[in-house]
Amino acid sequence: MKLALGQLLVEGGEPQRNLERARRMIQKAAAQSCDIILLPETLDFAWTHPSALVENQTIPGVFSDFFCHLAKEFKIFICLGLSEKAEDKNYNTAILINTDGEIILKHRKINLLEVEFPFYEVGQKLEVVDTILGKIGVNICADNYGDALHLGHALARMGAQIILSPSSWTVDYHVTEIDEPYYDKWVKPFQLLASMHEIIVASATSVGYIVGGPYEGKKSIGKSLVVDKNGILAEGVFNEFAGDLQIVELEISKNNIKGTQIGQSLKKKGYRFDL
Repeated sequence: MKLALGQLLVEGGEPQRNLERARRMIQKAAAQSCDIILLPETLDFAWTHPSALVENQTIPGVFSDFFCHLAKEFKIFICLGLSEKAEDKNYNTAILINTDGEIILKHRKINLLEVEFPFYEVGQKLEVVDTILGKIGVNICADNYGDALHLGHALARMGAQIILSPSSWTVDYHVTEIDEPYYDKWVKPFQLLASMHEIIVASATSVGYIVGGPYEGKKSIGKSLVVDKNGILAEGVFNEFAGDLQIVELEISKNNIKGTQIGQSLKKKGYRFDL
């Protein structure tokens, strides 16, 4: 699999500008023969921007259709996050689109931060999907927090060979690259999942200063991430001002163990599951 890690500049409340940037990034990835591109969380209005409460769209809907057309036009899988309207509720949602322009998986974020409660409802399911690239699972950002890592374990138990995670990693405005803000929060849980289950975990995050909403004044600085059982395969650049496209060749594990075989394999590796 040739994966494009699309670290996108996302402006709060500017869906048309954000979608156009995403289109250019998708086109660039397709021109380099990528099989799939992973884009950030809620890239339409930006994470927790108030405009999403009144302007978000259904899925399928205007914004998801935009990306379905691009997937079909450029013959590339696209995984991205959008704000979703569903009757009287709103969700932080990720979708996976195949090269025929079909939405083949939809995930609603489960491990919402407390500041997200006024904006999004809690998702209620996990799933994986078989594709020509392998079996893919999807979650979103904080679904991979250390105390929620059971969600990733569940996707691995369901057979996921790669977990794709649209994200919006944020830090305080004064944080610099020297601070290494993401090692404990993201690298360690990703590496744990990848090494335990011999899978690939990938997350693309936005860049840009946050305007509007509870995190106004903070910033997203990129550092998107792909890991496998041996460690980091690719990282996005540290940059709060401009997007970045990283392309990485991935070897998907052909590990066919399932069910209780997984627990037996983990015990042989030295992991304990005492209650």
